[in-house]
Amino acid sequence: MPFYFFCCVGALAITGSLHHIDKDLLGWWLCERQVKTGGLNGRPEKLPDVCYSWWVLSSMIMIDRVHWISKEKLVQFILDCQDTENGGISDRPDDAVDVYHTYFGVAGLSLLEYPGLKAIDPAYALPVDVVNRIFFGK
Repeated sequence: MPFYFFCCVGALAITGSLHHIDKDLLGWWLCERQVKTGGLNGRPEKLPDVCYSWWVLSSMIMIDRVHWISKEKLVQFILDCQDTENGGISDRPDDAVDVYHTYFGVAGLSLLEYPGLKAIDPAYALPVDVVNRIFFGK
């Protein structure tokens, strides 16, 4: 479900129409996705998954409600999902890594301003400097 929220919120952000969203109501539902381990899930009672570090977090940033979750716990969850020997990030700690979760894990860490990562745009899922160059000629 957060994938659908991301698509809707992203489209509204890109078109300058975020004022159509009840940001507190959506933000409440999204922040409720954080579980005790610090990870985010897609629906109530489901396990956390690194990919929601993108789908949920990017939406929360676009509606200015990211301060409603523990960024530190989410960073730790993502780092706990990495394979420190061979590289990559998995959906949860101790699972097999894959490209999908590695991308969204790194993207989530970027959104969380993890040191050493380029800033990523929450609506376009591209580095901010690329978005600025392509869309705004900066």
